[in-house]
Amino acid sequence: KVRDMRLAKVLLSSGERRVAVWEDQSLRLLDLSQVDNCRSLSDILHSPDPKGLANFLIDPQADPQAEEAVTFLAPIDHQEVWAAGVTYKRSQVARMEESETGASHYDRVYTAPRPEIFFKATPNRVSGPHQPVRVRADSEWSVPEPELTLIANPERKLVGFTIGNDMSARDIEGENPLYLPQAKMYKQACALGPCVLIPDAPLDRQNMKIKLKISRKGKLAFEGETNVGEMVRDFDELLSWLGRENDYSQGVMLLTGTGIV
Repeated sequence: KVRDMRLAKVLLSSGERRVAVWEDQSLRLLDLSQVDNCRSLSDILHSPDPKGLANFLIDPQADPQAEEAVTFLAPIDHQEVWAAGVTYKRSQVARMEESETGASHYDRVYTAPRPEIFFKATPNRVSGPHQPVRVRADSEWSVPEPELTLIANPERKLVGFTIGNDMSARDIEGENPLYLPQAKMYKQACALGPCVLIPDAPLDRQNMKIKLKISRKGKLAFEGETNVGEMVRDFDELLSWLGRENDYSQGVMLLTGTGIV
């Protein structure tokens, strides 16, 4: 029976970077030299059958690697990273509370046919699991935003999912919506990983929860959760708007908005 598959980019203790299938608590390394024009994780994701190709590429000569023996890297190669905003009711309400000058903009975009979509990061600005993210020095109020992230191939077809962190300078955005690029786009303002999920069946959005915990000096400072089923837009709708008058020859990743404030 075909199962959900998790693909990861990992750094081995030897310093070698590899792509692997993550099963249970171990990783099966892939031998990417077996197929022409397949040299990266995105090459697998952009193939006609990512699961089948990944299974074929499992290296029988390589021992499985324990989770704790590797360092997980951000599962990105050359893709641009974009993000959608105000896709949850909680996010709409929070943005209106924060922005005296632009409250009506957030109210209208929540129900408008056209979603809010903005550029988020290039690969060099993305942090991986357990790597630092950044708080702007000129921000007094910055927050993490945990978001389900869509991974699409160059034809903008959804091929997988990962976890994204859309770091945001809330005070800068709240001061003036035109400051959005400064509030959202800076080095280490985005984190992705630890893996790419290729599900065997459509996600059960109603039963998919996103949870966030923030600890300071070992003590819990904040805890919250949301449900992906509360997202007002569906995945195909967001990808359709993302692809209007644009193309992504390297594929693209899209963070889908936060419901935790």
